[in-house]
Amino acid sequence: MLVERGLKVMNVEAVGDAYAIAANFLRRSGVIPDTYVTNDRLLEMIVQMFHRGEDNKLRLANRAIAQFQAVEREVKLSGTHRTAV
Repeated sequence: MLVERGLKVMNVEAVGDAYAIAANFLRRSGVIPDTYVTNDRLLEMIVQMFHRGEDNKLRLANRAIAQFQAVEREVKLSGTHRTAV
């Protein structure tokens, strides 16, 4: 589905599909809890990448997975919580 926002058309399906792929992988690997609650940090990462021009759902998912895992590793090493950009 395409949603017009001002002059920019946003492909909501690409973001939704990328989130579903990334969240499924992260759940199965035990990085995020196995619930159906949306992980806001993961979704925000995908939306930011999309706004920067990435619209391929598999590339969005893979980059979001890598970024999410990197932030999680950093959090575990430092013992603090940090939001990724």
